[in-house]
Amino acid sequence: MPEGITAENLFNFMETLSDSVSKQKSVSFFEEEKSNSVTSQFNKLFGRQKPVHHILGGGKSADVLLWRNKKISASVLTGATAIWVLFEWLNYNFLSLLSIALAIGMVAQFVWSNASALLNRSPSIPRLVLPEELFVNIAVTVGAQVNVFLGFVQDVACGRNMKQFLVVVASLWAAAIIGSWCNFLTVLYIGFVAAHTLPVLYERYEDQVDGFVYNVIEQLQHHYRKLDAGVLSKIPKGQFKVKKHE
Repeated sequence: MPEGITAENLFNFMETLSDSVSKQKSVSFFEEEKSNSVTSQFNKLFGRQKPVHHILGGGKSADVLLWRNKKISASVLTGATAIWVLFEWLNYNFLSLLSIALAIGMVAQFVWSNASALLNRSPSIPRLVLPEELFVNIAVTVGAQVNVFLGFVQDVACGRNMKQFLVVVASLWAAAIIGSWCNFLTVLYIGFVAAHTLPVLYERYEDQVDGFVYNVIEQLQHHYRKLDAGVLSKIPKGQFKVKKHE
């Protein structure tokens, strides 16, 4: 061993070298982890940054859609399935089902009131009264959503975004085809089942779904660029203006 180099100095040198190597590995690990987190955040579906529960409203309805309480979610889905089976498979219509329900309710109240009279008790039959605000709120909500949809369709039709226009037209065409296959009630039931199954499946398999969707989007964008370069870019674009009625 050369002079000036002792075993203690050699040990300190090896310890310092080991610490520097470990720090470099730690820094590279954190940089890689940061890069992966940025990539995963970039690849969120539709640029989403908030959790699925927050996007769905974050209230009791979101809890039902994401099966936070399995008993309530299963009960809601079972009730919707029962209604669909009654109307679709058993060929009940709304008027007959409503009449049967009212008849059963009247028979139950008749038996209750007469049994109370025989037992010398005053019948305390609850009154079923629906508030007027309920119907007003439903009408206002439905009307507002219809106006929003009509405004969106008109903006797309009068705009110059050819990609958005083609997507909306294709969606309406697909809806027309689905409507020719089944009736409106079945379409509502399919949408209801999808709303109670797709969000919870997406929350569980989020990374896999995001990766698959972005691969599909990349393929569609590639074909759209070809279509735009060959056909759409050669179509003359006019200036469309929507008249505002004061």
